[in-house]
Amino acid sequence: MTEETADQPDLAGRVAELERRVAALEGRREPADGQQQRPAGLPDEPLGQLGYQGQVRHPYELEWRISVEPGAVLALPDLPRIDVLAALGHQVRVTVVRLLATEGPQPAAALQAAAGLGSPGQLYHHLKSLTSAGVVEQDKRGSYRIRPAALIPTLVLLTASADIAGQLR
Repeated sequence: MTEETADQPDLAGRVAELERRVAALEGRREPADGQQQRPAGLPDEPLGQLGYQGQVRHPYELEWRISVEPGAVLALPDLPRIDVLAALGHQVRVTVVRLLATEGPQPAAALQAAAGLGSPGQLYHHLKSLTSAGVVEQDKRGSYRIRPAALIPTLVLLTASADIAGQLR
């Protein structure tokens, strides 16, 4: 067995693992046996297809595209998505998200001033909700920013909410 042949299974395994991880990040379920498996409780036929996409150039250069079956989304555990919706369900938190989305990373003092909060404790209460939900993170310099992978999905949630509220018509 040559050295090149010995490396092939390792390379194939690494590629398969990368494909599995990308599928997980994109919300796809990749069955081990290659057969399409559906979560328990879903009809045999897909309910349709939902998707969203976006491209943002500021404060990060990002492009995002996701396509999922509605039934698969409805079968996911509720708590993680409820945490995200709850984090975005407060005016102070949306103000923080708006500032971070338009101006990029900000120190806590700037977020406190923009939100009109009287104390750092009030701000940290709201930041805890946003960070726990994975919307915001603290960078190495101590400033806060929208987690890059969450920027476009967060903007999509705010856009969809505005649509439901009739603000886009």
